[in-house]
Amino acid sequence: MEIEAEPGPTGKHAPDELLTVGEMSRRTGVAPSALRFYEDLGLIASHRTGGNQRRYPRHMLRRVSLISVAKRLGIPLSDVQTAFENVPLDTTPSHEDWQAASRRWKRQLELRRLGIEQLERELTGCIGCGCLSMKACRLLNPDDELGEHGAGPQRL
Repeated sequence: MEIEAEPGPTGKHAPDELLTVGEMSRRTGVAPSALRFYEDLGLIASHRTGGNQRRYPRHMLRRVSLISVAKRLGIPLSDVQTAFENVPLDTTPSHEDWQAASRRWKRQLELRRLGIEQLERELTGCIGCGCLSMKACRLLNPDDELGEHGAGPQRL
């Protein structure tokens, strides 16, 4: 049985109510095509009506909102998938489910931050160096990989 997305007499929504694609899009600011894409990736899930229309459980609002934040921060969807891998799609996730996802995501972000800091150090050194040496530059040509392709310029 489907429960429509209208609030009850107390103004509260039922936890098992289902939202249309349009309602999800309006509430999250995410285009319907993106919702379908996220569903294809397994990041969110929907139910189908007898007329084959998508209906999203209310708890998908949080998932879509977190995906939007990740996208805005430049976090790849594959990282979001990893963070969400143990958060249930078919039932409303518990507080503990979200806490575990948060810890996974925090570890991923920490690794990303360390990588960015390393890149910053190398880039600062490269800009300050000014050598433009394709043989010696660790940033542009790590381990002289371009030397394996022969003499002369390899990047034009």
